[in-house]
Amino acid sequence: MGRKNRRMNVTPAYVLPRDGSTFIGTQEMEGPSWTHGEIYKVRQIGSAAATKFYVCPGCNQNIPPGVAHVVAWPRDVGGGVDDRRHWHRHCWDRR
Repeated sequence: MGRKNRRMNVTPAYVLPRDGSTFIGTQEMEGPSWTHGEIYKVRQIGSAAATKFYVCPGCNQNIPPGVAHVVAWPRDVGGGVDDRRHWHRHCWDRR
């Protein structure tokens, strides 16, 4: 008779932070010049993962689905979904 695989009811020993900082590739860097040196968490979004339209705060132009871009949010604000902004890569780099 074969062995049955049973799930163990184990709760994780840690809780992931809600600010998204645990994703691979999330970096911390200084934000745009008008933030006066505030530190931002920044993540690169590849073209395959870009599935929605966004408006870039750097140029107020659309970022269509399928275009690689940057997501940035202030480190100290808590990083809720409402704080994240999607930027064109070149707009974020010249900020």
